[in-house]
Amino acid sequence: MDSAPVRAFVALEVPDAVRSILAGGVDHLRSRLPRARWVRSAGLHLTLKFLGESERGRLDRLATELRARLAGFGTVQVALAGGGFFPRPERARVAWVGGTAEGASEVAAVVEEAAAELGWKRERRGWTPHLTLARLDRPWPGKAVEEYLAYWQAALLPAFACREAVLLASRLGPGGAVYTPLERIPLE
Repeated sequence: MDSAPVRAFVALEVPDAVRSILAGGVDHLRSRLPRARWVRSAGLHLTLKFLGESERGRLDRLATELRARLAGFGTVQVALAGGGFFPRPERARVAWVGGTAEGASEVAAVVEEAAAELGWKRERRGWTPHLTLARLDRPWPGKAVEEYLAYWQAALLPAFACREAVLLASRLGPGGAVYTPLERIPLE
């Protein structure tokens, strides 16, 4: 067994049909907005907890804990709508799509607690549903920010259900991160 640390996180996956719609929006915006590093549609997910470089044995213990704590938790209902920027539009570094995720905050809290008990650092901020679409090297001008926000405000994205959380490995490469599922943790 490989004992090298794994860059990992826990997330809710986005169905292919929704990824396809988001990819179409990214393609449209990429040609109209200033330069950004756009996330590939295959990498779109709702991160519940970023774990960073972690030993595989520790990740296995976390997966075992989460399987026990999340069993029977119930389906998370996600409805994506609108967009935004971190930290804020005039100093944007990250462009995202938001929405609601009924039950996800509770799942994220369970993940956070289990991870903290196993030695991972707690997040300073509470969990909010968002899909990162782009990373900006420089903040965009006001017109570009307005166009991005208007596009995602008008976009029609189908709601979807998440029946599992996924522990994912992230390998950074020249074309962006490649994600590999390590463990699937049922919520039902």
